[in-house]
Amino acid sequence: MTSPLIKKLVENLQADLRALSSESKRKYPPVKEAAESGLLKIRTVANRQDDILSGLLSSSSELIQPLILGCDTKNHKIVQICLLSVQRLVQHQAVSVTAASTIINMLWNLMEAGIEELKLLQTATLLITTNTVVQHDSLAKAVVLCFRLHFTKDSTTNNTASATVRQLVRVVYERVIAEDSLPTTEPQEPINYDQLKAGGRTAPHSLRPCAQDGYLLFQDFCHLVNADQPNWLVGMTEMTRTFGLELMESVLTSFPQIFHKHPEFSFLLKERVCQIIIKLFSPSLKYRHGVPNLSHSTGAPVEKPYFPIVMRLLRLVSVLIKHFYSLLVTECEIFLSLLVKFLDGDKPLWQRSLALEVLHTLSTQPNLIRCFCQSYDMKPHSTKIFRDIVNAIGSFIQSLFLSPVSTVSHTKGEKSPDTTGQSPSLVAGLPVGSGVTPQPAFTYRGVWIPIVYSVGANPGVAKAVFLEMLDKVEPPGIPEGYGMTVSFACLLDIVRSVQIVIEGESGTRLSSVADPKAGQKLPDGEKRLNEELINSSWCGVLAALSLLLDASTDETATESILKSQQTFVSLCGKMAMLTPRDAFITALCKASLPPHYTLTVLNSHTAVNPHKGPDVLRKISQDQESIERSQVVAVGTPLPSASTPAGSVQGSVMLTAKNIQSMRALLSVTHCHGGVLGTAWHLVLTTLQHLVWILGLKPSIGGSLQASKQATDGPNTVLTTAVMSDLPVLSAMLSRLFESSQYLDDVALHHLIDALCKLSAESMELAYSNREPSLFAVAKLLETGLVNLPRVEVLWKPVSNHLLEVCQHPHTAMRSWGAEAVTSLIKAALGHRYVPPLSENTRILSMILTPLQELSTITHSDVRQKQLECVLSALQNSGDSLGHGWPVVLAVLGAATDQGENLIRMAFQSLQLVVTDYLPIMPSPCMRICIEVAAKFGVQQQELNISLTSIGLLWNVSDFLFQNKDKIMVDDGQDGQQQQMPVFDSLWMTLFAQLGLLCVDSRPAVRKSAGQTLFSTITAHGDLLQNNTWTAVLWKVLFPLLEKVKNTSREASNVKEGNTMGNILIHHSRDSPAKQWSETQVLTLAGVSQVFNLKRSVLHQIPDFPRAWQLLLEFIESSALYQNPEVSLEALKSFQEILQIKTNGAYPVAQASVTQNGVGMTASIPSPQILAPEHEHMDRSSDKTLTDRTSNVLVEESVLWNSAWKVWLSIGCKVTHPPDKTHKNMYIPSQPFLSNLIKIFPALFSHIKGRFSSTDLGKLTSVLTSALSVPVHGEASPFIVPMYQDVNLTKLQQAVLHATDVLHKEALGGSESMQSMYPDLFSQLITFVQYSVAPPTFGSIVTQSIEKSVPGQQADWVTMNFVPFAEAALKKVVEMYKLTAKHKAVIDNKVLHNIIKCLRRPLGLKYGCPSKTTWVQAINALLVMLSVGLPLARKHEMSFQSMWLELAECIEEFLFANQTHASPSNMTVDDYLRDEAIDCKVVQVIRDDILPHSMTVPKQFVVHTMKILNRGSIHAAMNYDSEFMFDMDSSAKHREEFAKTCFETLLQYSFLSKGKEGFSQQEEGAISKLAIASLLTRCNEALKAYIQDEKRSGHCPLPRTRNSEMSFVLQALGTLLVSLKKAPHSSIESKVWTQVIDLYPLLVELTMSDTPVVRKPLKGLLLEYKDLLKPSALMKNGV
Repeated sequence: MTSPLIKKLVENLQADLRALSSESKRKYPPVKEAAESGLLKIRTVANRQDDILSGLLSSSSELIQPLILGCDTKNHKIVQICLLSVQRLVQHQAVSVTAASTIINMLWNLMEAGIEELKLLQTATLLITTNTVVQHDSLAKAVVLCFRLHFTKDSTTNNTASATVRQLVRVVYERVIAEDSLPTTEPQEPINYDQLKAGGRTAPHSLRPCAQDGYLLFQDFCHLVNADQPNWLVGMTEMTRTFGLELMESVLTSFPQIFHKHPEFSFLLKERVCQIIIKLFSPSLKYRHGVPNLSHSTGAPVEKPYFPIVMRLLRLVSVLIKHFYSLLVTECEIFLSLLVKFLDGDKPLWQRSLALEVLHTLSTQPNLIRCFCQSYDMKPHSTKIFRDIVNAIGSFIQSLFLSPVSTVSHTKGEKSPDTTGQSPSLVAGLPVGSGVTPQPAFTYRGVWIPIVYSVGANPGVAKAVFLEMLDKVEPPGIPEGYGMTVSFACLLDIVRSVQIVIEGESGTRLSSVADPKAGQKLPDGEKRLNEELINSSWCGVLAALSLLLDASTDETATESILKSQQTFVSLCGKMAMLTPRDAFITALCKASLPPHYTLTVLNSHTAVNPHKGPDVLRKISQDQESIERSQVVAVGTPLPSASTPAGSVQGSVMLTAKNIQSMRALLSVTHCHGGVLGTAWHLVLTTLQHLVWILGLKPSIGGSLQASKQATDGPNTVLTTAVMSDLPVLSAMLSRLFESSQYLDDVALHHLIDALCKLSAESMELAYSNREPSLFAVAKLLETGLVNLPRVEVLWKPVSNHLLEVCQHPHTAMRSWGAEAVTSLIKAALGHRYVPPLSENTRILSMILTPLQELSTITHSDVRQKQLECVLSALQNSGDSLGHGWPVVLAVLGAATDQGENLIRMAFQSLQLVVTDYLPIMPSPCMRICIEVAAKFGVQQQELNISLTSIGLLWNVSDFLFQNKDKIMVDDGQDGQQQQMPVFDSLWMTLFAQLGLLCVDSRPAVRKSAGQTLFSTITAHGDLLQNNTWTAVLWKVLFPLLEKVKNTSREASNVKEGNTMGNILIHHSRDSPAKQWSETQVLTLAGVSQVFNLKRSVLHQIPDFPRAWQLLLEFIESSALYQNPEVSLEALKSFQEILQIKTNGAYPVAQASVTQNGVGMTASIPSPQILAPEHEHMDRSSDKTLTDRTSNVLVEESVLWNSAWKVWLSIGCKVTHPPDKTHKNMYIPSQPFLSNLIKIFPALFSHIKGRFSSTDLGKLTSVLTSALSVPVHGEASPFIVPMYQDVNLTKLQQAVLHATDVLHKEALGGSESMQSMYPDLFSQLITFVQYSVAPPTFGSIVTQSIEKSVPGQQADWVTMNFVPFAEAALKKVVEMYKLTAKHKAVIDNKVLHNIIKCLRRPLGLKYGCPSKTTWVQAINALLVMLSVGLPLARKHEMSFQSMWLELAECIEEFLFANQTHASPSNMTVDDYLRDEAIDCKVVQVIRDDILPHSMTVPKQFVVHTMKILNRGSIHAAMNYDSEFMFDMDSSAKHREEFAKTCFETLLQYSFLSKGKEGFSQQEEGAISKLAIASLLTRCNEALKAYIQDEKRSGHCPLPRTRNSEMSFVLQALGTLLVSLKKAPHSSIESKVWTQVIDLYPLLVELTMSDTPVVRKPLKGLLLEYKDLLKPSALMKNGV
């Protein structure tokens, strides 16, 4: 299928032919016919063939005939149509070779005719570029055609032809490239060099067709440039040399591969091109600017160099060197030498500039630099081209400064300006007007050279200016400073190229990290090449860069120079070339310091070899101009040095911005290439130290430097705002410099450390002369060490050893920073993560901690403070990794205990952290050291609080040991060493021993705290110890402690001391050493006793436990008898402590109420349980063995408790024995002491009750009674003795009663022997009851009773208030009697009789008792016991015979006690009524419990009882006083109810009874008669008194008591009359009836009373008289 493009082509061709036919039909019929024939041919091709294009191609010769004919007409319109149609065919490649040749001829004809020249060029271009149909001669003719059009007069045609020529030339060589890419099977003919040398029109047959065309074309270019006739380009009429050179350059630049591939082309380069260049350079070489130029041979003027030719030649040279150096080694040597020659000062400036541009272009090519060095400099007898180039550039730069001339070319006749070499807007490199920005430039010795363009912005890119001026005919004007700028850029690119050659394009050929051995690892060839590159260039580069650096006024230019110097430092270092390395470093250091510093600091480090490089380059100015070239940014004082005389005043020095910039460069090179500096580190660090000093940077945390406010504000330091903002950046760069040391190898790191140590040593020497030293080296040693911790073993010893020397320096600041550095390093090293970790790497850990320990030998407190701060920080951050380093840490802490308070406080803070957080990870052997160190802090005397807190730490250690027993024992097992005592137990022993030492400290608070901790620890964790360890605890810790404390306490002074506790107030009980030691003795004895109590089960297994027990009891007895209330009291508490034990079988263990931290009293003492020991493994199948062992142990127990009982009795007897003589300071035991002594007995009794006898009871009773009799000192009585109105018991009394309770309970439930002690127990209590009215006395001591004490006055000794005690004892008597009354011993020993005898006195006293409750308690107790004892008395008459009379007398004394002891005046009516009710109750007991059983009662008792009743009734009737007529309470006071009860009892047993066994009627009648007569007389008097009083009262009623009394009298008379009427007649006397009748009138008169209570009984009485009023005959028995 035909494509649309082909169809379009056919249509266009047909249209063109039709147009051609139409245009030529009149004038040119042949053309018309040919056109029509062409149309026919096109139709035929289009209709017959499918592939129209192939048909058109095969018929192209025929198709173009009309077009050829049309062009031959020279008719413009027809020519245009024909050329357009030809172009259509050419574009669609429908032209054959024959047709193409025809078309070329047609175009040639048109060219010669001058018709449509542009169309011709266009058609020729299409014909050649579309395909390869045009070759050989046709191609040459087409090229010549274009060349000829190039030289027409029409500029448009000329320019178009020029472009066409260039395009066609390019197409020719592109065809060669394409042809070379195609494979060929034709054999290649050998090269015929003779033919090549001969030249000619024929191309070498060894080339392929397209290559032949290219060869012939380039050969003709050479002929034309050399002004010879071309061989192939026939028809060339003219061509300029410049155009030919351009075409040659274009071909060489664009198609260098052709010349490299085909030797034929290479031959043309060597034999043609190079010769032409050398020939054409001849004028340039001979011409000398500024001098006469005459030929040496002819004397004729030398031809002047022509700028267009020289410029193009140099371009061509540049291309040849760049692309064909390998082919033209020798020729390039010539060319390079020419370029160097062109830089001579006698050459025109434009020529020197062009040469510089070429050199710049070459210098940007690292491969060329490499080749130059390999081909020339490394050859023994060859020209040192590369060195010459570098030196030539340097000489050119120097010449610009030393020979200032006008650098602007002027045309002939123009005058140079007067401002040559000086910027009109600058003076000394600085702007002279406001708002004027200085132009970048170099200024030196008054010569100012500007920088034309930015250098270094695009490294590796040559920016040629004059080489590109192809349109210039005359030499252009060279701007001022252009040569300097290009040469500067050339230097920078040379350095860059050298770097690339040595390190590679990406910098990977040598290690990217500075490695001083990197160059040594290269192959020999590479190594020699690199060394030669440096040797050939470093002198010239250094000299030129140093001069430019000194002259630079531009920051960017300065930065580029510094970077180049840095690069050379790196390269020299990597290649281990020390001399050039040190030379460049010295240059950087000089540039960093103020000018005059160079003379004093760097004079010994100048490394530039004076024999290398031009002499003038070594002259570096250091005068004031150096400061003028850059802005001053800082003014400071120089750092004193060893050469500076002591005391001399140094002037200020100035730092410029360039110095700061150079400092940055120095920092950068050391940061990036520190590994290659080696011994140059000292120079670098010295420079940095001086700069830091001038800038006022001071070391800060971590070794970094910061601006010191003091320095910047000081009078000798002035910093501008710009440099102030740069200081943090410089400080950071300094820090990064030393941080980068982590990337150095070990050798390089040692170089750095050695340099720092040397620098620090110099500062130390300076400080010895009392001059302010620089701390730079110390700070940077710290910073270096911190970043190199991963290889700590490499640096640690040299760094730490030097820092330890610094720590001992007398200068404070130097010493302080040394300590800061070494401690910071230690902290960081401990916190670093090593593999393996520090806890497993003992060697490194020991190495790290050794300096920390060595700091302890330094006496300076500030160093020690840093040391302790380091320890604390290490513990807080790295304690987990200390491992085997704990002994060192603990030793450091322990060594601080002999320092000041602040250091002790800091060290102790660390110790607290150790004990709190790190005991679990601490090796077991280290714990012993930890305990000892903690004890050291307890012993130190400077800080009391720390001593106390250290004791708390020991308690924490004990808790840890308790909780980690298994772990410690496992560690002990892994140790593998045989020891007498396990590690676990030895740790406890160490802890106990250290606490024991603290228990005898000179300070009371420490002793107290240590004692509490010691005994709490032993009691809490003692179960963990083995038996042999317990033996050690007893005999090495506890008993020695008791002995030491006892002896010291006895020897302590009683003299009061001043306030030695600072602002702490001391209580009077602790204001003397003796009192304070007494407290310690108390605490110690209590603690030991507590241990014996709580750990009895463990201690009992110790073989010598009985001896220990006995010794403890001796200590207790001695302390109890010690005449110090506190000590003696605590001794008793300790005694009580060891008795608070529940015996579990043979082995006592603590009671359930005993806690881990103390002892709690139990409510009652349980009976011992005989059980087998839980912990003892015995064969239970062997009962005999068990029995024997148990019996043996029980015997041992008996001995132990008997010893305790004896000690108790000894204490009790000795302390309660009254003193022989009374004096003011006599020792009387206190009530607390006695109460605690008595409290001991119940616990002790529980262990000895099985062997307790009556003798023991007697001794006990003696102790109890004696203890109760001990008086209380008058000053203490208000706090101890209860008042009489108080019912509380003292603690002593409570203890005594509790002791009796224990005895009673044991007797009630005990054995018969205990029950036989009932009488003695009652006797004991009866004695206590008597104390209510008869308190005991204590020897000859005069005491005062508490109720007789006068307020405001104190007696020396006061008797106890025994009333509550006696009443309580009475209650116990009652309770016990209830339980034991029936016991035979109680009955036989007349206990009830003794009780009544005891109660007789308080009952007889009644209101005379010290307490009003005593007699009430006594009578109630009597009544209760009578209710129990009377039935027994009737049953056992013989045993109670003596009791009755005592009872009767007791009752009588009680009922009528108010007659001897008046009732208190403050008694109320209720009190009287209550007391009267008690009296009535006694009468009722007689009436109800005694008289009904009178047959079992002795006669004397009955008679005595009737007397009592009679007395009671008579007393009530006859003791009425009329003055109480109006007293409302008189009836209560006169016990009317009591009298009535007695009277009723008399009546009941006198008249109603039918006679009683044992009594005669005469005895009974006598008693009745006496009672009736007395009663009737009493009634008569009462009636008369009442009637009289009622009359006197008028209308006022009598008191209620009077009315009640009269009512009672009337009722009693009524009862009497009833009884008289019932009694036998013979038993009543007539006198009685007379008295009864005499009452009648009074009764009648009483009827006038209107009192209801009187009228009612009166009526009843009168009714009883009715029988008496009957006639006597009717009367019987008076009735």
